[in-house]
Amino acid sequence: MAKKLLMLVGDYAEDYETMVPYQTLLAVGHTVHAVCPDKKAGEQVATAIHDFDGAQTYSEKRGHNFTLNADFDTIDPAQYDGLVIPGGRAPEYLRMNPRVIEIVKHFDQAGKPIAAVCHGAQLLAAADVLRGRTCSAYPACAAEVKLAGGNYADIAIDAAHTDGNLVTAPAWPAHPAWLSQFLAVLGTKIVH
Repeated sequence: MAKKLLMLVGDYAEDYETMVPYQTLLAVGHTVHAVCPDKKAGEQVATAIHDFDGAQTYSEKRGHNFTLNADFDTIDPAQYDGLVIPGGRAPEYLRMNPRVIEIVKHFDQAGKPIAAVCHGAQLLAAADVLRGRTCSAYPACAAEVKLAGGNYADIAIDAAHTDGNLVTAPAWPAHPAWLSQFLAVLGTKIVH
């Protein structure tokens, strides 16, 4: 059964962590509404490409423009079956928006599937939904996971972790594992 999913994005969301899940979830038949505070359907956010090229942290390059397909101001989280939170730098400012925090809390309190990757854990921490839960994230976010009362899952960069309705991963190299686990939590079955 097709699901209706909400994706919270913002300027400088990580390109791959936005585009790949968006397209994958559409490809398997789900509806995905991508929204950003202060923006409407048809407007765009700039993305960033983060790469792992031997420095102590990732490098950043300008990514593609990503077109939003729903209005942030008019969405009703109760109408959605799951939430997708890409990483990148967008969560730094998204976590400061009270309505974004209310949306994340809604999905958690309702027990709906939540998929967060990389710096997406910053939104989970700000919404206070990690207490007593295990969450993976980009390693630089481990402190935030722990300070929010969560247990940081220090897993391989291409691995993912599921804790009930919460599916998390460290970065875009984990897309196969992360999306596979999220689809399982959604109840999506792919038959070959």
